[in-house]
Amino acid sequence: MLYPLKLRSPLKDYIWGGTRLKDEYGKRTDLPIVAESWELSCHKAGVCTIENGTYKDQTLPSYIDKLGKKVVGTKAAAVDYFPLLIKLIDAHDNLSIQVHPNDDYAQAVEGEPGKTEMWYIVDAEPDAKLIYGFKNKISHDEFERRIHDNTLLDVCNQVPVKKGDVFFIASGTLHGIGKGILIAEIQQSSNTTYRVYDYGRKGKDGKPRQLHIAKALAVTNLQPPVYKPGAIGSIDVFSDYKIKLLSQCSLFTVYLFQIGGNCTLCADTSSFHSLLVLDGELCLDAPNESLILKKGDSVFIPASMGDYRINGMGEFILTTL
Repeated sequence: MLYPLKLRSPLKDYIWGGTRLKDEYGKRTDLPIVAESWELSCHKAGVCTIENGTYKDQTLPSYIDKLGKKVVGTKAAAVDYFPLLIKLIDAHDNLSIQVHPNDDYAQAVEGEPGKTEMWYIVDAEPDAKLIYGFKNKISHDEFERRIHDNTLLDVCNQVPVKKGDVFFIASGTLHGIGKGILIAEIQQSSNTTYRVYDYGRKGKDGKPRQLHIAKALAVTNLQPPVYKPGAIGSIDVFSDYKIKLLSQCSLFTVYLFQIGGNCTLCADTSSFHSLLVLDGELCLDAPNESLILKKGDSVFIPASMGDYRINGMGEFILTTL
């Protein structure tokens, strides 16, 4: 029996995080801060747990193992791992300036996929900025020198952001989320990050956090970003909802829905659906389950489940392969 799975997210208390995911997005935890909530994850560093129905309290990976690849969909048939990781990220302070490798390098060196990702800016303070690649092309030698003499920020492309902005972060792109930004991140299922600059901070052990300079030098694209900020699609308006295509590549397709009534969607054989509620209160009705969804809730819709209906007032991100 296929039904929508409401997920409980693993939470991460990295030093730059805040409390918004607890205070505003319903994340229940004794952690003093929550930097990241992994809303859809089968990664070994943190897996989601099912909160409802027949498979309640089982992990999402064990569910997929039991029911087979059909619940992930035919588009994932060529890979032997769950392909996506979706997060909410609360940057109370600046994240490190970092880079992720491509698939070939990551598989050879780290034993897992590389990381291409996209960001949807859920909210941002008035003067918030992020790092998105370099302003101009630089040489390998200059990149290395600026890392060591702490002038890297001088050549980084610092972009002011506001709610609703979209960024596509191809593997190899230098980047860093700035303080005061709340992000929904859709990425490959990888936890490989190479830090190159960390604002001189110390970790929980009182020591400077590890940098990964040699690896970063090997994988960073030294050209300005090819992909310009912004959603790739315009807004389509229907009687009860609006939909915008935020990002699409060979790895994922991401839509933003703003709903004020009813919307019917279909999970066919090709891919699962992932719903991440950003605002409001919604009711999800499917043949074998009904769910009330609030801000911060995440739902896995198995491939082949067929039609389901969402009604209410709110905003959510829909991700498919």
